[in-house]
Amino acid sequence: MRLNELHDNEGATRKKKRVARGPGSGKGKTAGRGIKGQTSRSGVALNGYEGGQMPLYRRLPKRGFTKPNRLKFAVVNLGQLQAMVDAGKLDAGTALTEDLLILAGATKRKHDGIRLLGKGELTAALNLTVAGASKSAIEAVEKAGGSVSLTRPVRETADATAE
Repeated sequence: MRLNELHDNEGATRKKKRVARGPGSGKGKTAGRGIKGQTSRSGVALNGYEGGQMPLYRRLPKRGFTKPNRLKFAVVNLGQLQAMVDAGKLDAGTALTEDLLILAGATKRKHDGIRLLGKGELTAALNLTVAGASKSAIEAVEKAGGSVSLTRPVRETADATAE
């Protein structure tokens, strides 16, 4: 095989549709845009416009609320932790903090803290220090012989990183 023999698979590429190139092309003259009007010209801004009728996005009531100061947690499940202990990435004997969990690869970053959730089975006795945990996760860790201590979540801000 040589460079000049390389080609795409059959049907992998399609020819570009050339509009406004004469009547023989089938898309000549108006290039499939019809005649006159806003949509026949470039820079069309018709999204949501209903010809003067009250648009749908204004007819429907506003719902919901986005809390501006909400906390964002990185989620780690019990099954993940058990898999990491089995793989040797985590040592069950040491006290596991959020920073150790990130170094081990349980999550990429902690955001405002790591929250422990109860999905999966845990058999290793782990001593965890995290920002949050569900009731089922705390029960499962204590049942396996470990402990969970909760810290206050620290908000990710420019002030916190400067200190």
